[in-house]
Amino acid sequence: MSAHSSKPEWTPDDAGDEFAARVLKGVVGGHEELSTQPRSQTGSANRRRQLTVDEHVAGVLAGDRTVLARTITLVESNAPAHFDKAQEVLRRLLPHTGHAIRVGITGAPGAGKSTLIEALGMHLIEQGHKVAVLAIDPTSSLTGGSILGDKTRMERLSREPNAFIRPSPTGGVLGGVARKTRESMLICEAAGFDVTLVETVGAGQSEISVRAMVDFFLLVLIPGAGDELQGVKRGVVELADAIAINKADGDNLIKAKAARAKYNRALHYLTPVTQGWRPRAYTCSAHTGAGVADLWEVVERFTSLTQTSGVFEQRRREQSRDWLHTLVEEQLRAYFYSHPAVRAALPDMEAAVMDGETPAAAAARDLLRLAQGQG
Repeated sequence: MSAHSSKPEWTPDDAGDEFAARVLKGVVGGHEELSTQPRSQTGSANRRRQLTVDEHVAGVLAGDRTVLARTITLVESNAPAHFDKAQEVLRRLLPHTGHAIRVGITGAPGAGKSTLIEALGMHLIEQGHKVAVLAIDPTSSLTGGSILGDKTRMERLSREPNAFIRPSPTGGVLGGVARKTRESMLICEAAGFDVTLVETVGAGQSEISVRAMVDFFLLVLIPGAGDELQGVKRGVVELADAIAINKADGDNLIKAKAARAKYNRALHYLTPVTQGWRPRAYTCSAHTGAGVADLWEVVERFTSLTQTSGVFEQRRREQSRDWLHTLVEEQLRAYFYSHPAVRAALPDMEAAVMDGETPAAAAARDLLRLAQGQG
């Protein structure tokens, strides 16, 4: 780890390189680690040798954690110089992907998602699995790194050699979902991790984005809090393959059972998001571990059922197709707004539309013609 990066305050004091998550301080775009060594006392930067495509691929396939982290950083980079290299690495890793179970986990802040993920991760490791955790969090406007604060502690899980935890900055993408999370999942799968847990910030459109990249989607709620307080909308519930009522222990146990019954009644009237699967609510306690193993049994039943019916593979194929269209739209938008003629004409066009002098549709057509060189 370089000297210009630092452990977040939630990183265990005795954690070594096995704890993959790091926050880069003062790095433009958060990707300087691709090519630099720690700065010397004189302030000069010694160049860090960049890995070749072969070295990235071989290191990931060998399960080298350092290379794994550097490869994820490569694909997260927005630098044009890294794009072709990252895509070639991904192309060569693709034949080694697709064998992991991808689980999205969302819920309002305070629902105990991170604690539940740690408890679930520890259970999975005890069962012989290798677990990758991608925690998607808001991007710092100052450093470009991730802001996790006290959100993701996972101290026990971070020490496990068969666990890999990676916070991903959102990069300002709508809904708070890291644009490169899909590629990060593929890299972790190629490195031998057979379960990927994707935690969302639990806000806005992030649930929809994560639903579009995972096999199974789990909504985490807490007992005794109303839907309004938890920020739960019907649309979010409709996305879930299961609901976990967390913190079902002690005085909360009766409330948790009541909440479970309430949501099971509601789920009965909703159209399931996954064909052939009826979502249900369950109680669990990340603190005591009660119900955590049962949650994974639900995921296993879901996987077996959907693989047998063909829904599992069809969903993944459709997700890949939809992701292609998303990237096309994203790159077209970037190309359009970076076009010199569009940049030059846009302020006047905006003013004309705001002043009611030009219809918005006509202005949009004229700007598109400029981007096509027809202006």
